[in-house]
Amino acid sequence: MCPYEHALYIKAQNNDFLIVCLYVDDLIFKGSNPSMFNEFKKEMMKEFKMTNIGLMSYYLNIELMQEDKDIFIIQESYAKEVIKKFKMDDSNPVNIPMECEIKLSKHEEGERVDPTLFKSIVGSLRYLTCTRPDTIYDVGVVSGYMDNPTTLV
Repeated sequence: MCPYEHALYIKAQNNDFLIVCLYVDDLIFKGSNPSMFNEFKKEMMKEFKMTNIGLMSYYLNIELMQEDKDIFIIQESYAKEVIKKFKMDDSNPVNIPMECEIKLSKHEEGERVDPTLFKSIVGSLRYLTCTRPDTIYDVGVVSGYMDNPTTLV
């Protein structure tokens, strides 16, 4: 078991390795030696009721596209879901997620915003930073205004 991530298990044998990640009732594993992970899969299926769905294509709202030597992760479906959930379908896309030189203040004179809704939006955006590191700064900035959000005047 990995001492830093308790859902991650690593087995090294000679020059081969097996990495296993367990999350609730999902099990993902990858190895450098096909016989090593085939043996692991066989042992797990003997012990637990399992379904082998083959190559992973979707996990925790993250889509995976696997090619010969590359794996790409995207959250396009999740992003569309967030846009729809918060009724932002008619919003205009922008290249820069946050206006430059905008001054935000915790004591705005603007109209109060539902903090539960604001926190839900920010939480959804935080999850999108997994595949969109270009938004980390902007989401971090708005996260600082979750206690008492208001509109800008």
